[in-house]
Amino acid sequence: MRIVSLLPSTTELCAALGLLDSLVGVTHECDYPPAVRTLPHVTRSLLPEGLDHAAIDRAVRERVAAGQPLYALDWELIAALEPDLILTQALCPVCAVAYDDVCMLAATLPSQPDVLAVEPHTLDDVVASLQTVGAITGRATCASAVAAALSQRIAWITKQCAAQPHRPRVVCLEWLDPPFIAGHWVPEMVERAGGIDVLGLHGQPSFAVNWETIADADPDILIVMPCGYDAHASAELAQSYWPVLEHAAPRATQMGHVYAVDASSYFSRPGPRLVTGLALLAHLLHPTVLSTPSDGHSAIAVFENTLEQVP
Repeated sequence: MRIVSLLPSTTELCAALGLLDSLVGVTHECDYPPAVRTLPHVTRSLLPEGLDHAAIDRAVRERVAAGQPLYALDWELIAALEPDLILTQALCPVCAVAYDDVCMLAATLPSQPDVLAVEPHTLDDVVASLQTVGAITGRATCASAVAAALSQRIAWITKQCAAQPHRPRVVCLEWLDPPFIAGHWVPEMVERAGGIDVLGLHGQPSFAVNWETIADADPDILIVMPCGYDAHASAELAQSYWPVLEHAAPRATQMGHVYAVDASSYFSRPGPRLVTGLALLAHLLHPTVLSTPSDGHSAIAVFENTLEQVP
């Protein structure tokens, strides 16, 4: 089978199922595992480079409102790759090429590929998506084994954190200008990690708020996880917005409980590494219960009024 993946998360699903050799094309954002970086890129962003957070948000809103795409597909390259299967999603218009566009254009390809939309909203959905991809690619047995391992790790972390008497109040920010509250699987991750997500909605999309809404929530812990950013970039962004964060989350900033994390690897993408993100959250919320997971190296930046460290 020849597979084109139009999402970093589905690329990671393929890797978890031992399908790296079947991948023939990926997006310009696919970077894990490192081996996929050498594969042909079948997409590119249509947003100008070098925009700040506010400008990116404006550009995205303007293009979406005008019905304009955010990504360009190289259909000549895809046709040359002769895929049997194209993996995509219809969950978020900002994250990938529109699903209807993919289906319409796939129908014109000589190879007549199947198009599979993988759309998880929760951790259970992410685990189930492994089995969905496994079924269509002939890797059902492998998918069941990987899904079972992930489910066991999720259950173990949940059990360790459930016994903790203190459940800190948490706000997770997916964007800073304007502030977006992280949604879908993130509120569930916070809950399973032994916290209370005071603004996020379980299984629902992320949404914009104003800084006063965050100030009214007065979280014990503030986690900066801008979509598509690694820990270092998240830390730099949080540092540049520090006066705003101090106003919006005085308790968290005064206690040194503001963290910038590797969102791209462990929180933004609905793939197997979300389970490592869950372990990272559990460590941040209950450091005496769980240590930093070994597979989450260099994933956290810690703030105490100024940047303290980026491991």
